[in-house]
Amino acid sequence: MSALAKTHLEPALSVSNLTTVFQTAAGAVTAVDSVSFDVMPGQVLGLVGESGSGKSVTLRSLMRLVHAPGKVSGRVLWQGRDLLSLSPGALRKVRGGEIAMIFQEPTTALNPVLPVRIQIEENLRAHTALNGRERRARAIELLELVGIPAAERRLDDYPHQFSGGMKQRVMIAIALASDPKLLLADEPTTALDVTIQDQILKLILDLRDEFAMSVVFVTHDLGVVAGTCDRMAVMYAGRIVETGSVRQVFAEPHHPYTRGLLGSVPRGGAERTMLTSIDGTPPSLSAIPPGCAFNPRCDFATERCRAERPALEPFAAGRTVACFHHARVAATGAPA
Repeated sequence: MSALAKTHLEPALSVSNLTTVFQTAAGAVTAVDSVSFDVMPGQVLGLVGESGSGKSVTLRSLMRLVHAPGKVSGRVLWQGRDLLSLSPGALRKVRGGEIAMIFQEPTTALNPVLPVRIQIEENLRAHTALNGRERRARAIELLELVGIPAAERRLDDYPHQFSGGMKQRVMIAIALASDPKLLLADEPTTALDVTIQDQILKLILDLRDEFAMSVVFVTHDLGVVAGTCDRMAVMYAGRIVETGSVRQVFAEPHHPYTRGLLGSVPRGGAERTMLTSIDGTPPSLSAIPPGCAFNPRCDFATERCRAERPALEPFAAGRTVACFHHARVAATGAPA
């Protein structure tokens, strides 16, 4: 096998046993628990789960944006380097340059007292050799790229002068300033109306193709996953409980939590069809039940589930699941 062919088969990002623990007055709380996944070049991976399942903390842990009282351990390999052991200087070159992040809420992520030009140029100043005139030209180019009309005129506007959708586009422009090879998107369409949401998603996919980026996309919206992602990893209580291609998981979920999430999505068809809901609520991270964390809400749970925690194991090509009864779950069929 040629070196080029081997490169194309290797993950762009390989995460192994990523664990994030916060020390609190009540004791240690594990927000991300031994999470492992790979992202291939040009692939879009969706991290899916209810609020509080650990998705956003996972992204912040990858970028070492978790600070005391939090502690991150494990391994995050990016182009042969472990991000968790890089020196602060080496990490600064990677963050914003090779790996960029779109934060969940642009209103709080953007600095309200600086024009967007300065916020874009900060990235360019840190990661490129462009001079002042070239940085301004690049900032205009980026705003045009993300679809902001009259980009040159808007360059010196402040964040409050942009709508929610336009702020999100500014955030994407900042993230793309240095042509990153990996984009971490933390619910970039939250609180946007469906028309703007669709535009943002198409924009991210177009930019993925143009810049040959890999993308890790955090969301709780399975409709977004279906239209955007190649593979998906379902998270619950800080752990990944199922992985596979989007097509495979939607057609045949093997974890009862995944099945419950799919059943809660409205579908076209017969009128007055009841949605399937998951009884109960996600557990507090400081009081995760013994055994499988999902067992108090699970219709398939047995005594083994309440006493023993299932490991995330492969069961078919490209698929893993953490469930003792996954074959029985799959046999019930995907939610109608």
